Amino acid sequence: MRKIQFISLFILLLFVAMMIPVCAERAPRLTDAAELLSESEEAALISTLDKISEEHQVDVVVVTVDSLGEMTPAECAEYFYDNFGYGFGSDKSGVLLLISMEERDWYITSVGFGITAVNKAGREYISDNMLGYLSDGYYAKAFEEFALSCDYLISLAETGDPFDYDDFPKEPFGVLKHLIISVVIGLVVAFIVTGSMKGKLNSVRHQTAANNYVKNDSMKVTQSRDLFLYRQVSRTERPRDEDSGSSDTHTSASGQTHSGGGGKF
Repeated sequence: MRKIQFISLFILLLFVAMMIPVCAERAPRLTDAAELLSESEEAALISTLDKISEEHQVDVVVVTVDSLGEMTPAECAEYFYDNFGYGFGSDKSGVLLLISMEERDWYITSVGFGITAVNKAGREYISDNMLGYLSDGYYAKAFEEFALSCDYLISLAETGDPFDYDDFPKEPFGVLKHLIISVVIGLVVAFIVTGSMKGKLNSVRHQTAANNYVKNDSMKVTQSRDLFLYRQVSRTERPRDEDSGSSDTHTSASGQTHSGGGGKF
């Protein structure tokens, strides 16, 4: 089975490579080998990808495959990017999303200015917008969210202020939260008031020691020892790495500098 999958991936790569001369500088910005989209969805997505890419001079690409063969998601994404003509300028600027259906992998690789625009925080922003649709099988919507998220992130980076963790949208403080907090506060106040009233009705108090319940000289201790009952451990949470400005780069098999990350959906 693995051999068949590898042959299928090889045929796909060969087919895309044959298309490069026809497409002048690069392969199409959408390669839907896994056949996740209808013809109309493909046409709409290609139009969106082309518009964003040409406007920013940063290639925004989507590739889907049935299987990775013997490659990792990163290796497959980087192979497509490096060998099929993607990237603007001398630094080959662009961003590519790879989807593999066999193990439900997704991976985003960035090159050139794409590394600045789609940094660690940017990849999290894209995944937040995209993964819900991927998981539910709404692939056209997921790829549209990827493209529009890239458009936003690239636009932000062009101003000299790339997306950072502080830029994540804050959750609205809704009516439900107000209601829950009000109920909790009401319960706490009611507990304090009723506890105070109950305390005034008690004429008998619990004793903190047993002296009042034991007759003098009625108990003799013949043996004693110390028992270790409790210990206190202090734990400090490790700070989250939110240094989205770090390079987070590596060199691909073809010698191109990439930055990337992914997961499952």
